[in-house]
Amino acid sequence: MCGRFALYSSFTAIKEYADILSEIEELEANYNVAPGQNIPVIIRKNNGNHLELCKWGLIPFWAKDPKIGYKMINTRAETINEKPSFKYAFQKRRCLIPANGFYEWRKEDKQPYYFHLKDRELFTFAGIRENWRSPEGEFVRSCSIITTSANNASENIHNRMPVILPQKSESIWLANEEPGKLIELLQPYPQNKISYHEVSKEVNSVRNNFPELINP
Repeated sequence: MCGRFALYSSFTAIKEYADILSEIEELEANYNVAPGQNIPVIIRKNNGNHLELCKWGLIPFWAKDPKIGYKMINTRAETINEKPSFKYAFQKRRCLIPANGFYEWRKEDKQPYYFHLKDRELFTFAGIRENWRSPEGEFVRSCSIITTSANNASENIHNRMPVILPQKSESIWLANEEPGKLIELLQPYPQNKISYHEVSKEVNSVRNNFPELINP
């Protein structure tokens, strides 16, 4: 699974990376992004890529209680086109979730590790998003990070990992493509392109948010 990640690149860097047309408020660096927080996601509209804020934890449009989102921070690639909670968002409302790295915890001793790419600082997770409105009129945009099986390098830490999209695949993910072609993108990221190291257990608390969290 992916329960925490880091996004410290500036809004300008994200805008340049994804050729963003619309702007939101300036982003603050976040070294301990947690479920329930509002995070920036990249979506495709008619005239190009746009950045908007979504609550991390998917709330299906048919949900009666928004708290269900805390159980849907991740979506399994293997069943994304089957389960009612995810398949409609997968078919119509896909997104990219910018990140600089992510955390996983080793199962046997809960030791946290920080994962990042070797060759570029900023990357994107494959994601889906949803719009939810309560009977009282409350409106919430939400999202979920798609996960797949871990690659050989990281499976000794955790058996799942978030789907990281190569840059050449990002436009395909955002475009209206056939489901089979999209499913093919949901693969473990190559192990030779990822590095990871142990980090302090200070990351366990969402109250901690400072650059040193990602240091070895």
